[in-house]
Amino acid sequence: MNKTLLIILAIVIGLIVLFSMMFGAIYNTLVQKDEAVKSAWAQVENVYQRRLDLIPNLVETVKGYAAHERETLQSVIEARSKVSQINVTPDVINQPNAFSQFQAAQNRLSSALSRLMVVVERYPDLKANTNFLELQAQLEGTENRIAVERKRYNDAAQNFNTLRRTVPNILVANFMNLPEKSYFKAEEGANKPPKVKF
Repeated sequence: MNKTLLIILAIVIGLIVLFSMMFGAIYNTLVQKDEAVKSAWAQVENVYQRRLDLIPNLVETVKGYAAHERETLQSVIEARSKVSQINVTPDVINQPNAFSQFQAAQNRLSSALSRLMVVVERYPDLKANTNFLELQAQLEGTENRIAVERKRYNDAAQNFNTLRRTVPNILVANFMNLPEKSYFKAEEGANKPPKVKF
């Protein structure tokens, strides 16, 4: 009877050790993927900040040439201001509503910048200004970086979410309170072709 009790005790201890090792391995993998998402998110914030830093210089350059385009310039300034006012913490990737608000504000700023570039087309002197051309090239490069970093973020979020949703990982993730990460999505109406009017 003593021998049987020892065997049962050894099996129970063995199962506890095995379960602990499995739990630890799953948790460590989830943490690595979570950190990859946070790193990708930090890079997204970095390129958005670059765009915010370029906008005042761009607006001032355009202002000198297109002073009567106040409405367009004002919409860019207001959109930039609204983006700046959003308090973005690293935890925003775990909060779908806050993430959506952040993305919507960035989309409004992108739209305002697009309208500004359309206005610029009407001013040949401005299009020839070297300061403007340099700022425009930097802004275009930043917009491309934003697209690349958003894709990298979405890839990291997908890797995390896929790992998180598999069994037994979902049990560990829920126990450790590691929520799914939000994705960047296309702007509403992006699936429709633009209307061209002449």
